[in-house]
Amino acid sequence: MATTNADGVFLDTNVLVYPVVEDGPLYATARRAIKECAPGPAACWISRQVLREFIATLTCPQPFAPPFPSSVVVRQARHFEASFRLAEDGPAVTQRLLELVEQFPLGGKRIHDANIVATMLAHGIPKLLTHNTNDFLPFASLIAIKPLQAYADNTAF
Repeated sequence: MATTNADGVFLDTNVLVYPVVEDGPLYATARRAIKECAPGPAACWISRQVLREFIATLTCPQPFAPPFPSSVVVRQARHFEASFRLAEDGPAVTQRLLELVEQFPLGGKRIHDANIVATMLAHGIPKLLTHNTNDFLPFASLIAIKPLQAYADNTAF
């Protein structure tokens, strides 16, 4: 059974990547989002999947940045792990993922997005903050999808 985190906000990988890349897109917006989320009444959540994706993203070339040194990426990942609530993967997440795969037409890389949603559902986290809102539209009936851009427009939740 899912725990209840009614005010919780799950941070997608891109929300963690953008505030690390100073010359990258949405740097200030992502920093504002994390700053506002952290001290607020809503707990900010991440998962080990998001940490792995963060490490993978920043250790290979991106259109907006060269690879970061491993030491920098590891230090930042440890900081995020200590700064946010961690939604652990486990049997409940796997069960939710399998249900989502049966319910929605998806496969391949989309399974990673579905696993984020499964993690949220298993932990009772209702909101997802992401820059990639379109990736999660199939799940809009199950979670609230909040665009990162809302922090640039001052229309954050």
